[in-house]
Amino acid sequence: QVQLVESVGGLVQAGGSLRLSCAASGLIFSSYTMKWFRQAPGKEREFVASIAWDGESTTYADSVKGRFTISRDNAKKMVYLQMNSLKPDDTAVYYCNARQLTTTYWGQGTQVTVSS
Repeated sequence: QVQLVESVGGLVQAGGSLRLSCAASGLIFSSYTMKWFRQAPGKEREFVASIAWDGESTTYADSVKGRFTISRDNAKKMVYLQMNSLKPDDTAVYYCNARQLTTTYWGQGTQVTVSS
């Protein structure tokens, strides 16, 4: 059974930093592209960042480019999202996602709240 388990998010002041992690099990982690999405209240889920299976290629939404960094450790089956210079607009539930061709798995999500 595939599981993606995000770390506990939290409450942080604007300008602060937070690191999310996602632990994967039940899949050949190194063969999956890993992504982070987020969903703010009343809004659709949106793409945040992705990292290729080998960590060589990363992509970011314009809204987080230069502030967020995605990384992975295939040996530990972990993916991370380092979030710096956080803004109130970053407040959302953050989801870990694993994708390989047409197969997609989601984590349960973790709340990140940025206070002004």
